[in-house]
Amino acid sequence: MDQESFGEFFKKWMKEQNQYLTELISTVKGGGNKDNDGDIVAEALMKRVMEHYEHYYRVKSHWVEKDALAGILSPSWISSFEDAFLWLGGWRPTMAFHLLYSKSGLQLEGRLLDLIHGLSTGDLADLSSHQVVKIDTLQRGVVKQEKEITEKMAKYQETIADPSMVELSHMATKFKMETSGGGEQNNRDLSMVEEELKLALAGKEDGLKEVVKMADELRLGTLKQIIGILTSTQRVHFLIAAAELHLRIHEWGLKRDSDQR
Repeated sequence: MDQESFGEFFKKWMKEQNQYLTELISTVKGGGNKDNDGDIVAEALMKRVMEHYEHYYRVKSHWVEKDALAGILSPSWISSFEDAFLWLGGWRPTMAFHLLYSKSGLQLEGRLLDLIHGLSTGDLADLSSHQVVKIDTLQRGVVKQEKEITEKMAKYQETIADPSMVELSHMATKFKMETSGGGEQNNRDLSMVEEELKLALAGKEDGLKEVVKMADELRLGTLKQIIGILTSTQRVHFLIAAAELHLRIHEWGLKRDSDQR
């Protein structure tokens, strides 16, 4: 794992996601085959797709622990457009619900006549009232957790100006100015302050790591819970929509950056 950067891992992971997208789309196109073998193949594919997401967050957790600031919170491997929409190093968990309802609405428009005639579409246009209630309850909980994590991050950010940091910055400035005039004692004093500052910043980075891990756990947990509410066919459509949005936004963002150079 340490032999490659997270940026290199991300590029490989995206290629694999594109391959899984092709397989998911093939599953939908072959939807007329409703035998047991077809269902088994589809379930096996979805299991691999979810394991692929789980693998992403396991590797990311390793890199967050290693250095949360070096890339994870300010990644260089994504576009500036994507970066502008990040929430604590990734997508907002509540965005998954917007994606679900957007795709459901689009499929509803496309198959409205089938539904009017009482025909089941089986896709996200065919969400039952029971599913909608469960999704709404889940969404309310995720909104609450997302808000709590956001507030926790805000509190950590505010600690950069707490009394200890203000005092250390003042002492460092004082000793730097005195050191410019020479003096071995001043050099020792400055080194001591800089060592204290190093320890203080390390403690604050630990707090950032905790918040990022909480955010990633909520991201993955939200995805799993939504998948758990959907039927087998609906899961495929949702995972297709998620992959399409992720891959195309990444692609468009990189092209935008390239065109502006």
